Amino acid sequence: MALEFDTRFEPAYGEPVPAADKVVRITVNNPSAFTFHGTNSYIVGRDTLAVIDPGPEDEAHFAALMAAIGDRPVSHILVSHTHRDHSPLAQRLKAATGALVCAEGPHRPARPLRIGETNPLDASADVDFVPDIALGDGDLVDGDDWSLRAVHTPGHTANHAAFALEGTGILFSADHVMSWATSIVAPPDGAMSDYMTSLERLLERDDRLYLPGHGGPVVKPKAFVRGLKTHRKMRERAVIERLKGGDSLISEMVAAIYRDTDPRLHGAAALSLLAHLEDLVGRGVVKTEGEVSLDARYALA
Repeated sequence: MALEFDTRFEPAYGEPVPAADKVVRITVNNPSAFTFHGTNSYIVGRDTLAVIDPGPEDEAHFAALMAAIGDRPVSHILVSHTHRDHSPLAQRLKAATGALVCAEGPHRPARPLRIGETNPLDASADVDFVPDIALGDGDLVDGDDWSLRAVHTPGHTANHAAFALEGTGILFSADHVMSWATSIVAPPDGAMSDYMTSLERLLERDDRLYLPGHGGPVVKPKAFVRGLKTHRKMRERAVIERLKGGDSLISEMVAAIYRDTDPRLHGAAALSLLAHLEDLVGRGVVKTEGEVSLDARYALA
């Protein structure tokens, strides 16, 4: 299927918006080219609550979360991954509520840094984050009237996890699958091979609705995930075609493949192509002299 993004979304900053039975969404007022209208936090439950992705250090958002929580206890704070628009407020919310913080684990790259390599996304990583409970794949977090199951979905980051609300068909898909845009997969934080494997994993599930970390819901998850897979395969073919045509540098490929894309996003586009090339080199389809990098020269193997 052709991939169709849905950019219709009203953030209603600071207001609790019903997203499903026993689920409300509160969106942070942190819009950008990478966060769309802002980061979505979710409050799950009626009596004892869970908070999913509390968001960045933001005074207004903290106040909005606390107002929506009211005098109800919060037993758990679940964090999908450790980018600074999702995880930093967890510690402040923990201090205010006494909740346990749960996540796959601390921030880490998808692979070891190479000699001399720097991580271009270092500034976006919450390296101070340490969960109280490290969730293994399939682990359950139980509340009074809800259960959330960790579904490991590495790719966007190495420690990315989605959370399934048991018995409802709802998956909090965070930044792995979003209705408004594709996820950024940028080495060394993320890995394209991991991302594609995680998409396959979601296709094996029977979820009926995704509630993502940015933007509105994904209402036909399987069809949308198939579209994401096709989109990535088309991008991979575009890279191969550029190499066949004589391009050897990522900068040349970005100029051609993303010529209709906002230039402010070309840096992220370069990292996305790096992820594809890293995967292609690993599979023996593409070769390069020395290490895979943004400045390396590439050719078909």
